[in-house]
Amino acid sequence: MKRDFTVVIERDEDGIYVASVPELVGCHTQAETLDELRERITEAVQLYLEVESEKVGASEFIGIQRVGVSV
Repeated sequence: MKRDFTVVIERDEDGIYVASVPELVGCHTQAETLDELRERITEAVQLYLEVESEKVGASEFIGIQRVGVSV
């Protein structure tokens, strides 16, 4: 069975790419290139599902918004 997950990708202050999967709490990884990041997050999702598959509920990703605040 194939499942699709939304991956959020950010770049930190050191230029390292960081990927996380909002539907899978704690499922994240990092890499120096986007190609390497894609491989690593795919592996992270597979490993997460092997260990936590009974805990993964059905959720629907709605979107990401940027919110500005004064500091």
